[in-house]
Amino acid sequence: MSPASRLQGVKSSPVRDLLALTRRPEVISFAGGLPAPELFDVDGWRDAFAKALDDRRNLQYATTEGDPALREVIAARMTRRGLPTTEGDLLVTTGSQQALTLVTTTLVEPGDVVAVEEPTYLAALQCFQLAGARVVPVVSDEHGMVPAALAEVLERDKPTLVYLVPTFANPSGRTLPAARRQEIAALAERHDVWVVEDDPYGELRYRGEQVPQLASYGDRVLYLGSLSKIGAPGLRLGWLRAPRSLMSAAVIAKQAADLHTSTIDQAAAAGYLMSVDMDAHVAGLCAAYRERRDTMIAALPDTVPAGSEWTDPDGGMFVWVRLPGVDGAVDTTEVLKQALAHDVAFVPGAPFFATNPDTATMRLSFTTNPPEDIAEGMRRLAAALTSPSAAGER
Repeated sequence: MSPASRLQGVKSSPVRDLLALTRRPEVISFAGGLPAPELFDVDGWRDAFAKALDDRRNLQYATTEGDPALREVIAARMTRRGLPTTEGDLLVTTGSQQALTLVTTTLVEPGDVVAVEEPTYLAALQCFQLAGARVVPVVSDEHGMVPAALAEVLERDKPTLVYLVPTFANPSGRTLPAARRQEIAALAERHDVWVVEDDPYGELRYRGEQVPQLASYGDRVLYLGSLSKIGAPGLRLGWLRAPRSLMSAAVIAKQAADLHTSTIDQAAAAGYLMSVDMDAHVAGLCAAYRERRDTMIAALPDTVPAGSEWTDPDGGMFVWVRLPGVDGAVDTTEVLKQALAHDVAFVPGAPFFATNPDTATMRLSFTTNPPEDIAEGMRRLAAALTSPSAAGER
């Protein structure tokens, strides 16, 4: 029996595929957007799980909406960060990826249009394609989505949903300025369209002042949050912040998907967030990741060919690089083969584009490796980029 037709055209994630190729211990990987494992608070989580196991109810089925204590502590943290939130505004999900899937299931019909920034998070593209949506890119620049371009798409294509990662975007690392956030929220109100603000990286800021969340500018913005980047991704804990008018439908969609997110993981996370100084933990992450970002940025001029361009993000996990050459003359998918031969990996940029890919682009993640490994990995990447085969691609 053949797979369902809705899977046709939905491509496998190159990041997931690369994880298998980069398991060789000699490979230095800039591919996956992975937190540094040595920075996980293993002792804190061990204690939180031990305390959660003292209550047998935490091994039982639970409500779909999520652990009330966890929702309460997340709401308080979001409120302190400038986005007033109550427990009732939140649905706990199995990672923020599920939150996006639930929003899509709730709002998007086959054939509907979803507007996205360009380039954008490739697993979001998979989600929209699986729903049978037509994905339309919105012109973006070094500051993110251009509001005037979004206005044109809203008038022409009448999207049901607008999706973006406004803070330290995946894959580009760029951050949408406050003025643009206000314009986009106003456009959403005017056109009666939902905007999805995907914010897994927002607390990982290494330079500059916090920009208010897009959701703080209007009621048509759905916010996706996550513990993956500041806690641990293996927990698969995220959340959706949505108005009550939409929440009941999202809860039904989640019931149909998995009944509820892991009870014990939620209980442990609630206890952990209530017992540790999370601000101090995040500050430690930011100090470590700042040094790693700086190491990669400092190495880039000696790594990539003259004429290359790259972002210098204020936070997050990614540097976005474009190699020189006219359209189509460079294909980083081919360059990756040379990189793997030199025991270094990155993600080619083409899969992050909804329609017309820029094959000269690549995404480099700086969070997983310590500075000395980043320096060595960049030396290997430089050797791969100057190898005869890679040079031929340029």
